[in-house]
Amino acid sequence: MRISRKWLSQYMDISDLSIDELASRITDAGLEVESVESQSQGTNLVIGQVIECTMHPDSDHLHCTKVDIGDEIVSIVCGAPNVAVGQKVIVAKPGAQLPGLEIKKGSIRGQESNGMICALFELGVDPHLLTEEQKAGIEVLPESAPVGNTDPLGYLGWNDEILDVALTPNRSDCLSAFNMAKEVGAILDRKVQLPNYDHAASQGGPTHLRVSSKTQKCPMFLGKVIGNITIKESPEWMKELLRASGMHSINNVVDISNIVMLETGQPMHFYDKAAIKDLEITVADGFEEGYTALDGVTYDLLPEDIVITNQGKPIGIAGIMGGDDSKILDSTQGLIIECAIFDHVSIRNTARRLNLATESSVRYQKGIEPLAAQKALDRAVQLLVEYADAKEIEETVQFGKTPYEPLTLTCSFDSINDRLGTDFTSEEIMDVFRRLDWQPQSKDTEFTVQIPSYRSDVEGMADLSEEVIRLIGYDRLPSTLPFMEMTEGKLNARQRLVRDLRMTFTQHGIQDCITYTLVSTKKKDNAILSCGQAIELASPMSEERRYIRTSILPSLLESLAYNQARHIANVNLYEISDVAAKEGKKVHLAFVLSQKLYETRWTQDSIPADFYTGKGLIEELFERIGIQSKRIGFVENKLDTDHFHPYRSCEIQIDHKTIGLLGEIHPSYAADCEVSSAILCELELDALMDVKKSKVKFVPISKYPSVQRDLAFVIDRQLPVENVVKVIEKQGRLDKEMVIRDIEVFDVYQGEHMDPSKKSVALSIRFQSDKKTLKEDEINTLFTSIIDHIQKECDAILRG
Repeated sequence: MRISRKWLSQYMDISDLSIDELASRITDAGLEVESVESQSQGTNLVIGQVIECTMHPDSDHLHCTKVDIGDEIVSIVCGAPNVAVGQKVIVAKPGAQLPGLEIKKGSIRGQESNGMICALFELGVDPHLLTEEQKAGIEVLPESAPVGNTDPLGYLGWNDEILDVALTPNRSDCLSAFNMAKEVGAILDRKVQLPNYDHAASQGGPTHLRVSSKTQKCPMFLGKVIGNITIKESPEWMKELLRASGMHSINNVVDISNIVMLETGQPMHFYDKAAIKDLEITVADGFEEGYTALDGVTYDLLPEDIVITNQGKPIGIAGIMGGDDSKILDSTQGLIIECAIFDHVSIRNTARRLNLATESSVRYQKGIEPLAAQKALDRAVQLLVEYADAKEIEETVQFGKTPYEPLTLTCSFDSINDRLGTDFTSEEIMDVFRRLDWQPQSKDTEFTVQIPSYRSDVEGMADLSEEVIRLIGYDRLPSTLPFMEMTEGKLNARQRLVRDLRMTFTQHGIQDCITYTLVSTKKKDNAILSCGQAIELASPMSEERRYIRTSILPSLLESLAYNQARHIANVNLYEISDVAAKEGKKVHLAFVLSQKLYETRWTQDSIPADFYTGKGLIEELFERIGIQSKRIGFVENKLDTDHFHPYRSCEIQIDHKTIGLLGEIHPSYAADCEVSSAILCELELDALMDVKKSKVKFVPISKYPSVQRDLAFVIDRQLPVENVVKVIEKQGRLDKEMVIRDIEVFDVYQGEHMDPSKKSVALSIRFQSDKKTLKEDEINTLFTSIIDHIQKECDAILRG
């Protein structure tokens, strides 16, 4: 909300406060002033008159002028194309401080120059508020401008100071200048005098105007005919207030509609009476056609949009912008006033879709007080009579009724103090409500207040307490130290798990990634290891952000595609994030690997980002958090073969319960995501939290030598190698000590000279004891036992 010092000064005396003091008081009361800006800046300025103007002898665009500034005549070299003899102008004398510039005496191409003739944009005026003519040259003042006046900006009305107030969502009432003035008056405890316009619209003779609504999105509509008006220039005060709000002055009638909206917070629209056939206006929806609005742009209407119509044809987009075919022209002789209540959700959806964030639509979206329409109509009629010579005024026509019920609240003084933890007296509390003009009355230990229609945010005792503390001041709250038990600063189990996960991945150079929680319909439908039915937002910011995600991988794949499209090599990412569904919220871990995990070009060493690398990461991770390898299973993927390659993926199990998926991306899904081949994995961290874990122990490295033996077997092609490894582990004890330290599968052969139903598996076994040096016969005995059991339990044939 932008409101200026001049605007507030119309309603109360604030002459003793600087703009910074005013901003500080408003901010302290809970309405943060984000910025304070001056409409213009400049010191040592004066109004002068050009009495001589000739071309510069050494330039084709500079002029040598002599300017009468009242007490002297000065020579100034000016480069503006529109400078001429007889003009009244703004002169910055030597020593003047302008935005980013200090004026000094000097010589320009050999000609003396003692000052500067100024354009308004050179004095800090927002170019958006200037005409093209004003932006192209110096500012030419009216003939009546007094030469020698040392406040030219004040003479022109450009000396205002503007407060930009950031309103909280519950204080949309302060989008009205009248309500903002009441708020500031309450904060400063000063008398506020608003214009008296009550019942100004109650006058009027018989009318033929008919208004109605065919949609529930418009419960109330007011219309009024003004049969005769005069189009002319607006008064200066009106122009100045519009400029302070960042709006252009058009003419007196259009400006009145804008001023009333800014004053009361109620958008309204004036239609040229001659353009409204049969004096009939109907609010409707269900249109699907193009419509040209006031800005000259044609917008595509949809059936859900609310439209103002005449004889079944649109004449305005309700609550957003009027139409080009019924706008106020210089030739307009009569007008029809429209004030209505519209559904704020519908206005928001239409404005967002059409990209029309007008002053009207913003106010409808944030909420308007229920009585604002009648107030706006009264104020508009008053101003039209005073500044547009309004005559032939007809009676007000109304469809529907105002949805307003007066609210009275009763509360005790003790309840206020108990809630706030304060000891305010009853007089202090009553004074707050007196300043707010809530007509407070007290009886014994209780008080009663009448809540104004514009304070729709006030509903109960909590709101009354808030008003008391913010107006009395938060500095009155007693300062106390909190009482709390001493706690030991340490990570809980979930935090430790997440830290271990991050450490594992970052140590391998995999980058921590943060992607958007909201996803598109396509990503929702491609959820991998989904946690349930996706939650759709009631009002998504875009189609790409319609659902809360139930899986992380689709978002990570988007990041992978983005990097690969920019030729980034070896993109390896992981993410730990909440996912949510209608069934509840969970925490997931996901990672994607592409091309290579490591690569050292100098030594030509690399680790490919393949299925076995991903499997190794999972095994390392589980080992790190205390889940033994014998509890881990990698079984055939039957859960998801749409996103994973059916023969190069698996389900990750702990204690025979699936907690995740790992594997190579399906070629079709990879093409759809525009990525090259990648390894994907998604895990449920909640499942990992619930798994019972062993305590991770650290033991000294054995000081005794190890012995390595290799062997190869031919086994059935369908037999998992894991079964062979488990047989070896069972035979690995010597004197109750496990002496098999490592089992490595280093070759699996299927091909020429091999039965198609068989495969050859080569393994390397490392023997080592922590107690002694193993003897040859002990190792041989163990090794022979291992071979016998593999041959017997796996139906294997030992290869020579």
